[in-house]
Amino acid sequence: MVDFNDLELDVAQVRRHFPILDREVHGKPLVYLDNAATSQTPESVIQSIADYYRRYNANIHRGLHTLADEATAAYEGTREKVRAFINAHEHREIIFTRGTTEAINLVANSWGRANLKAGDEILISRLEHHSNIVPWQLLARELELRIKVIPVDERGVLDMHAYRDLFTERTRLVAVNHISNAFGTVNPVAEMADIAHRQGALILVDGAQAAPHERVDVQALDADFYAFSAHKVYGPTGVGMLYGKATLLEAMPPWQGGGEMIKTVSFEAPTTFADIPHRFEAGTPAIGEVVGFGAALDWVGEFDLRLIKSWEQRLLAHATQELSRIDGLRILGTAPHKAAVISFIVEGAHSQDIGLLIDQLGVAIRTGHHCAQPLLTEFGVDATCRASFAAYNTPEEIDIFVEALKRVIGMVR
Repeated sequence: MVDFNDLELDVAQVRRHFPILDREVHGKPLVYLDNAATSQTPESVIQSIADYYRRYNANIHRGLHTLADEATAAYEGTREKVRAFINAHEHREIIFTRGTTEAINLVANSWGRANLKAGDEILISRLEHHSNIVPWQLLARELELRIKVIPVDERGVLDMHAYRDLFTERTRLVAVNHISNAFGTVNPVAEMADIAHRQGALILVDGAQAAPHERVDVQALDADFYAFSAHKVYGPTGVGMLYGKATLLEAMPPWQGGGEMIKTVSFEAPTTFADIPHRFEAGTPAIGEVVGFGAALDWVGEFDLRLIKSWEQRLLAHATQELSRIDGLRILGTAPHKAAVISFIVEGAHSQDIGLLIDQLGVAIRTGHHCAQPLLTEFGVDATCRASFAAYNTPEEIDIFVEALKRVIGMVR
């Protein structure tokens, strides 16, 4: 039995910040367990975005009027909040993007095109989300690069011996997630970065699933690039960030051209480009969403990420315990170090059927391949059910989920 009574996190108080948790779905109270896809948004974040549009909606950086000044201050204020959140050395190392996917594409198309040539190698783990596979495949096809895959064991844990053996004198980059979105495996990225650097390679870390659950310190990890999305960390969709070491970013060419990312433009002379980070932020950005991103990080700071992680780990233990009692249910991904994610299959039942039917009982889970087809193929399946937990989830919700799942299994078998 998992004890939930000795933690300092007041989950009832946390839940009061999320208006969506008061709604019903199909006449049932909503039990939202799809947080690895998108976490819900607290009222303070919603209000911060509304406040931007109500009070100081204006374009940033170029205006001299009051609204432009206020919008610029809020936008750049979020950059500093992100810097502090991941302990980057300086705010110039933070680039706003549309999310983790765009951040990885930025590195592939800027750093990759400038630094990689035919025959160079990129190491990618079997655990990766498609957003950390496909950009490298596209680049590899064009530049004739070689992609090598870091294998996993039967628990969904990276084979670190194989990882070391994959390096050659042509290895230029390691692209790995901090936490697997499909299995919840927490990867030893600091160790992986050390190994990569000793071999003369860089490391890019997809932190989309880590940022909501772990204290991220990019300097301690020694990551060369690190990316995550706001909507995984209680913020709005359509915005995220890329961290890059300043020396790397300064040497990288622009990826997209347009306004804001230039110093001078002329038909008579070559265009010159802005300093980092603005060199990589062409055009009008998602200003309101960036403001909301900052508010989300403020909200997380109010409750202490360490307490949130402890609570989620107990939810994970409770859910694992209860699901393991269901006949014919198999949990995929049993790493000793996991985030609050459980993927499972049920003998004789298709995951899509389970997902559709359990929704009728008010429970939201994710079904499908989770943009991790190579990983699921390795385990002999094409889809799983996935339940993922956040700070506002409760053990009572897990009990409702488990009972609903049992009822659904009885219907589909």
